[in-house]
Amino acid sequence: MPVRRQTVERGEAHRGRHRREPGSGGSVSVVAMRIHVVDHPLVAHKLTTLRDKRTDSPTFRRLADELVTLLAYEATRDVRTEQVDIETPVTATTGVRLSHPRPMVVPILRAGLGMLDGMVRLLPTAEVGFLGMIRDEETLQASTYATRMPEDLSGRQVYVLDPMLATGGTLVAAIRELISRGADDVTALCLLAAPQGVELMERELAGAPVTVVTSSVDERLNEQGYIVPGLGDAGDRMYGAAG
Repeated sequence: MPVRRQTVERGEAHRGRHRREPGSGGSVSVVAMRIHVVDHPLVAHKLTTLRDKRTDSPTFRRLADELVTLLAYEATRDVRTEQVDIETPVTATTGVRLSHPRPMVVPILRAGLGMLDGMVRLLPTAEVGFLGMIRDEETLQASTYATRMPEDLSGRQVYVLDPMLATGGTLVAAIRELISRGADDVTALCLLAAPQGVELMERELAGAPVTVVTSSVDERLNEQGYIVPGLGDAGDRMYGAAG
């Protein structure tokens, strides 16, 4: 199933929110939900090793952590800041700092936990919430079994972590939960995405303030709902098969 060209752009983020256009002075435009594929040789290098079935769990966890930090750099390009006056050893000057309320990082359990360190390394002052979701392997539908985050996310930028955007059901359900709590700017970081998941998000979250940042949109899903060529089950690759 091909991904529509206007949906996926490499090297430039198209965001479902207000975005300042180059050379436009003070004007901004509103664009629909977009997926940003990070096109960088280091991203491709680390992703190749993650795909390799010979990569052991410790190496997989380390490389996933490094890859998330690279994705986070792009994902936080529009993080909200405010002006601040400071004194350098030489003179007074003006800079920026993260504005309040602080961003929130929400990993989807369990595999999203393997992305948390790489994200908070870049955003150490962000608050962290948790969202436990499980997918029925027969129906491929997602349900929530645990939440740990504020009831009111009004005015918050939220970064949700989920390694695989496969069918899209888990991420759609997670983002709906965040928006229902008032989040007005949601960015999902995924190691990999499938065209079917992208299309489901576009359909189910039409008009929502959502961006997806990923290292690749792969070819398709197989009959079991795995991304092809993919990298297998990210949770099992990180932590081993439990139960």
